[in-house]
Amino acid sequence: MKKWIVFTLLLLLFGSTGTSEIHAKKNSEDIKGNLVIAGGALGSTNRDVYQKFIDLAGGTEQAKIGIIPAASGSLKSSYAFKKDLLSYGVMESSVEILPVSSHDFSGTEEDESSWKKNSESRELAEKIEGMTGIWFVGGDQLKITDALLKKNGKNSKTLDAIWKIYRDGAVLGGTSAGAAIMSDVMITGGDSLGGFNQEFTNKERSNSSGEYAPVYIEKGLGFFQWGIVDQHFDERARLGRLAATAIKSKPRDLAYGVDENTAMIVNNQMQTIEVTGRSGVAVLDVTAAKRIGKRIKNVDISYMSAGDKLHAKTREFTFKNDKAETKGYEYYNFKPLPATGVLSSYGSLKHYLSYSLVDNASTNKAESYLYNSAGEGFKLIFEKGEDTNGYWGYEDGQKDSYSLLHVKMSVEPVTVSFEKSPELFKKSYQSSSFTAEEEGVEAVNKGSLVIAGGALGSSNQEVYEAFISRAGEKPKIGIVPAASSSLKSSYAFKSDLEHYGVPADNIDILKIASLDFKGTPEDESLWKNNKNDPELADQIKNYDAIWFVGGDQTNISAALLNGDGSRSLVLQSIWDIYHDGAVLGGTSAGAAIMSDVMLAGGGSYDTLASGFTETYDSMTQQEGGPGYLEKGLGFFPHGIIDQHFDKKARLGRLIATAAAHGKQDEFSYGIDEDTALVLDNDTGKITAVGRGGVSVIDLSQAEKQKDTPSLYKNIRLSWMKSGDVLDLETKEFTIREGKLSTKDYEYYDFEAAPHSGVLSPHGSLGNFISYSLADNSAEDEVKSYSFSEGKGFELTFRKGSQTKGFWGYKDGSKDDYSFVGVELNIEPVTVKIR
Repeated sequence: MKKWIVFTLLLLLFGSTGTSEIHAKKNSEDIKGNLVIAGGALGSTNRDVYQKFIDLAGGTEQAKIGIIPAASGSLKSSYAFKKDLLSYGVMESSVEILPVSSHDFSGTEEDESSWKKNSESRELAEKIEGMTGIWFVGGDQLKITDALLKKNGKNSKTLDAIWKIYRDGAVLGGTSAGAAIMSDVMITGGDSLGGFNQEFTNKERSNSSGEYAPVYIEKGLGFFQWGIVDQHFDERARLGRLAATAIKSKPRDLAYGVDENTAMIVNNQMQTIEVTGRSGVAVLDVTAAKRIGKRIKNVDISYMSAGDKLHAKTREFTFKNDKAETKGYEYYNFKPLPATGVLSSYGSLKHYLSYSLVDNASTNKAESYLYNSAGEGFKLIFEKGEDTNGYWGYEDGQKDSYSLLHVKMSVEPVTVSFEKSPELFKKSYQSSSFTAEEEGVEAVNKGSLVIAGGALGSSNQEVYEAFISRAGEKPKIGIVPAASSSLKSSYAFKSDLEHYGVPADNIDILKIASLDFKGTPEDESLWKNNKNDPELADQIKNYDAIWFVGGDQTNISAALLNGDGSRSLVLQSIWDIYHDGAVLGGTSAGAAIMSDVMLAGGGSYDTLASGFTETYDSMTQQEGGPGYLEKGLGFFPHGIIDQHFDKKARLGRLIATAAAHGKQDEFSYGIDEDTALVLDNDTGKITAVGRGGVSVIDLSQAEKQKDTPSLYKNIRLSWMKSGDVLDLETKEFTIREGKLSTKDYEYYDFEAAPHSGVLSPHGSLGNFISYSLADNSAEDEVKSYSFSEGKGFELTFRKGSQTKGFWGYKDGSKDDYSFVGVELNIEPVTVKIR
């Protein structure tokens, strides 16, 4: 695009009259059509989003849908979206990939750059006028506007036809780049650090190879009437760039950040915005925000999730009616650490604000940071106000779903510096005094384990089928409710099993508990003696599978172990059927009990810094504090298990525990939420299944000295995703077929800033290492820091001679990474913030 065109478009955007805004607002009430704006990485299995788009297009019988491929570098994503539409019942004759592009596609014989002239084709315009829906695939949003706008910035005939059917009632949709073009202010480049630095550019390409990039804004197509849209919002941590853009260009409008695999549905006639999909939509209000230099104050952040609505004109939120308000009824009561890196619990923006601030009675303020490798950046302060509220419920089984209202954010420039201090925590560190006898597994064991990391979605077919298929045809299954405080999760799991084909009469909720449950007339604490009931022990021998629900893992061990730590009769029966071929499974607490050493409490930062404790104060210790260990049930004899690994950032506590109690030749395993580790004893292999990953910790070559208990060198870290296999005997990984090696074929080439908090892109442990290191040719090491009150840790992740990365697609166009043999050092540091 020529510079004079860019200058003209920027005048349209930022001129005092706001021409494009006036045009859009003037016609807003005349639009009968709707929008489906998806934040990117839309999964083929995301039925809610696909179904909404199809329904708004007239349903499977009436829909006539055109796909615009212009943003992509190939036609692959367009064919994939067409295939998805057909899988949801749309007739093949009703879906057409439209010849709209201004560049050539890879993998085709035709030169699609010749399609540029089609934008003025009357024949194509007439074809579009017969359609009920248009979908824009992802890629580069500039390629969409280049294909549909004339050089003078005016609409082409094709774009006018799209506007015509939109005004007449058609639905327009798009994902990623196809979402970015929806507003008249189109963010087409840059990141949060560039936004907070108040750096904007009018160049066609912002600097993508540096640690941060200035925000690049162009003119979008303006279909969305109610503000600015940004996409890949939470995964790529774009709060800073969206807030800065809104303050600069449209401070009177709301701004919307759409998460991946999520969509906002815009009904122009009702003037509502509704969320559907698997994450959320951030809504920023900057009307009261103030910017003084690089300081920003009073940005108002709300977060909608599936089922929530916003009335765009009145700005009134309506939250899903099965959600409960958290204000005055907060579930959590812990002091949150600043969100400073990969060791921060609930490290994504939405989760950190939900768990650590809004649903937490102990604090009114939480902090995070964002800075480059020189330590130059910003402190983020999130605060509750009088109108702050939270709304909590369950979604997709037992997964927490939060919505937030009116969290206030301020941003202050800071410089952060670190100095290595190997003996920093020497005096305060308490070594573990825990001892546990190993249960071991007999030489011939026919059973299997399905160990889920928590928050298991009812729709997670992979995990449920892994459990049920190993139980055999028409299996008899027993559910152990002991970990929970009620029977609700047990009934929910039973319902899920029935959904996947297990007859209801074949499923029993077993009378195994040590505490009374809420909401029942019976006193379940009387069940504590059932552990040695001969009748119940005999009953157990009839089951093909046993499942342990989540809650507090110490309640399971109390319900099944005798006072001296020996097996009760019931536990021995469970061992007997496991040995003979039964499958045992569990989620959350039901995963923690699987190894001999059971992690029952503690946070990553506190365990690395302070070591271990012999006291336990129940569920409040799940969110932090020194590590607390108890004897587990020992079904998994190949290392220590930890769960909720990604969301609760438990890398540090697992490493410290493995260093204290792991065997030299064993790995340790951190299982993400909505994911399971599957062990088949007859093959001696582990398989990962589900939506997250399994982190594998190898300390066999690690260096650790007694006089510096918080310092670790040469840890090896691997990340298994669905379909990946580990052979326990050979210690070799087999990566799922179809994934490509990234080594020497890295996709990315950029300087990676340290992981510094909730606004670090690809913030989960596995994704940060995958994008910033394993699939990035510019970096051989990346860093993250975790600190509080002037003390902390530097984590250095390195490529070594054995490091390998693997990439593929999963569930549509979602990146799916695995990696093996990343090296890790953890070193104490003192921290200065200016």
